[in-house]
Amino acid sequence: MNGIKRGLLVGTAVVSLALTMGACGKTGGSKSDSSPSSGTSSSSNSGGGGGNQSIGLLLPDTVTARYEQFDKPLMEAKIKELCPSCTVTYDNAAGDASKQAQQVNSMITKGVKVLILDAQDAVGIKSSVQAAVDKGIKVVAYDRLAQGPVSAYVSYDNEKVGELQGQALLDALGAKANPNAKIVMINGDDADPNAAQFKAGAHKVLDGKVKIAYEQSGLWKDTVANQKVTAAITQLGKNNIAAVYSANDTMAGGIATALKGAGINVPLTGQDAELAAIQRILAGQQTATVYKAYKPEADATAEIAVDLLQGKDFTSVATNSATSGSGQQVPAKLLTAISVTKSNIKDTVIKDGMYSVGQVCTGQYAQLCKDNGIQ
Repeated sequence: MNGIKRGLLVGTAVVSLALTMGACGKTGGSKSDSSPSSGTSSSSNSGGGGGNQSIGLLLPDTVTARYEQFDKPLMEAKIKELCPSCTVTYDNAAGDASKQAQQVNSMITKGVKVLILDAQDAVGIKSSVQAAVDKGIKVVAYDRLAQGPVSAYVSYDNEKVGELQGQALLDALGAKANPNAKIVMINGDDADPNAAQFKAGAHKVLDGKVKIAYEQSGLWKDTVANQKVTAAITQLGKNNIAAVYSANDTMAGGIATALKGAGINVPLTGQDAELAAIQRILAGQQTATVYKAYKPEADATAEIAVDLLQGKDFTSVATNSATSGSGQQVPAKLLTAISVTKSNIKDTVIKDGMYSVGQVCTGQYAQLCKDNGIQ
């Protein structure tokens, strides 16, 4: 699942979040010569990706704010802390599944020993995962459970995330929540296995209590989500939409624009606790988001990757298990997310150091922060 200040300020502020949530960090001596939006590979130091201390990191896109701003620097920093001699070679698929498959091949050629993979297409990447494993590379599935023989998986309890989103809509609707209340659902990309789990969790809470009158995939893109909701407004009528479920904050941004353009103000969910979403919540343009702190997720992944690199047992970290779409039972670390509304912004993303008050309470949001006890 947007603008963030990285660095030690955020990294230290989130230490207390290890049992629950986390925020941003800064790499120790790592450098990236490529532009985040380019999708080109870079190494965390001049040593490159080869050798026995090499770990590859592949993330799926540059549209979702979290990957470049949180996940990458956090994992690089934790790996360097655990293994100062390790190198981290990074690349981003920029939303292109075929490019990510090529990037896996590149990691194999460079000789990485462990590959951390957040799959753009969890099904389509299966053969690439197999190819990596055939070369002796251990693959850790990050955030999304890729198919194929992965060694471990780290993410959040994604069905529970969907339940939190659905419950946030019901809570916001209050007495207006009834079997005739028409809900628009904009789900994530079907190529992402998490999207199906978010959807299942939301349906578990919403079905029978409201009417899902329109449901489409927004492909994790704000532009697509905007188009889908615009179509829903045309189909259902602006006065017949009680609330909108958005699977993440990026899409919620496009949806909020569509709703505002149509003169509609109804409950709207999200996910990822992006800065823009927090500000929309303050402004009453979004009801809730789901805070899945990046530091504990990134830290656990780094720990497992280093353990695999060093031939150590990682089951003290991966205490759960998950079943991939290809039927494989995978040791897993599944974390618990938190629903964020206007009432707990101060006690979650700000308290944990994910954002500073100054970042949230800029310009038009300054007075809103004061009104809500944040500033």
